Amino acid sequence: MNPSIRALLVCTNHTDYKSRARKTGLWLSEATHFYDELSDKDIPFDIVSPLGGKVPLDERSLDQKDNTNDKWYHHPDFRQKLENSLKPEDVDPQRYQLIYFTGGHGTMWDFPANERLQQMTRDIYERGGMVAAVCHGVSALLDVRLSDGSLLIENRQVTGFSNMEERLLRLSDEVPFLLEDELRNRKALYSRAIIPFMPYIEVDERLVTGQNPLSARKVGKKVMEEMFEK
Repeated sequence: MNPSIRALLVCTNHTDYKSRARKTGLWLSEATHFYDELSDKDIPFDIVSPLGGKVPLDERSLDQKDNTNDKWYHHPDFRQKLENSLKPEDVDPQRYQLIYFTGGHGTMWDFPANERLQQMTRDIYERGGMVAAVCHGVSALLDVRLSDGSLLIENRQVTGFSNMEERLLRLSDEVPFLLEDELRNRKALYSRAIIPFMPYIEVDERLVTGQNPLSARKVGKKVMEEMFEK
């Protein structure tokens, strides 16, 4: 176990769309593929969610044949943390050098306005830690303000789930806002892959973001590179 770094993975508790009967939740590979990269460094981790307790999974993310999902979903420690996530108020951010926001559409409802998650993000970042997010999980960064009052993402290179990808999934009218639009509204320097649903990340010093589910592993690789190889 690597004692110098501890990671905090943040997952959603939200399951409902505006009108669709189908449920959302964590897109599992956005947690497992990211953590698979950390596991090579034997980094300890915890999982937190806005309400704590069991993290709901988007069932569509379980339908895909994915060896990494199988590996970690059936791993006793990983599964136990998914089903018994911490509450934000019970987390001491001083213990962590890395915070990572997983995705799933549910994050659009319960990440952006959570002030405790914003405080933890600021604390970890301003102590020299890494902040990472993927897909809809990037919504957690929209209103994170640093101690000087500036937005963390203002004038920073970021990516996140694109308007085009949302339209292709026919979910534009189901989410409370379009992530790409809100990132641009906060003067983030947003970019995306030319082809939808292809892996794509942006790196701006200690801020690493990924566009979509297939980007989670690349985010993990880049975070490990920034933390161990520089």
